[in-house]
Amino acid sequence: MMVFAILPQPTFAASASGSDTVQGLYDTLLSTMKNGRTLGQSGRFVQLEPVVRRTFDIATMARLSVGPSSWATMSESQRQQVIDGFGRYISAIYADRFDSYAGQKLQVTDEQPATAGVMVHSQIVKANGEPVKVDYLMRKSGDAWLISDIYLDGAISEVATRRSEFAAILKNEGIDGLIAALNRKADALTSTSARAF
Repeated sequence: MMVFAILPQPTFAASASGSDTVQGLYDTLLSTMKNGRTLGQSGRFVQLEPVVRRTFDIATMARLSVGPSSWATMSESQRQQVIDGFGRYISAIYADRFDSYAGQKLQVTDEQPATAGVMVHSQIVKANGEPVKVDYLMRKSGDAWLISDIYLDGAISEVATRRSEFAAILKNEGIDGLIAALNRKADALTSTSARAF
């Protein structure tokens, strides 16, 4: 009987947890996927971008993806342009990856303390039943938990992947080249001509 008496309290206390943030993202992704073909690429982007900007710590992810030495050399205007471009790019990636619904399941499985906040474990079950493990590193920002990194199959860091991608652009084209590349990549992913079906 004691267990039943304490069950409602953790549910109430967890209303602003990292798991809730990820579940909110997943709810939006599922809704967008179910209407994916009707919305088209640009329509999915329009629906997902505000949610991505609200649930991801875009500024921290952009700073870490650029790397400390390059970030230190940027003007405040350049930093803001990188943050804006990075937010568009991440939103465009989600609009592209989650384009249609065929019975996939997006499930939060648990949440554990981590060095920099909490790690929310989840899985995306493909239409064929194959699960893909996706972990979200969450950091507290005010009253909200924001996604600061994503680990695919428990190992591949989104931030590390972007840092590797951006390092080559920064080396060859500089900061303004990176800003242009982020916007170009986002535009390419959100163009309706990319998927005209």
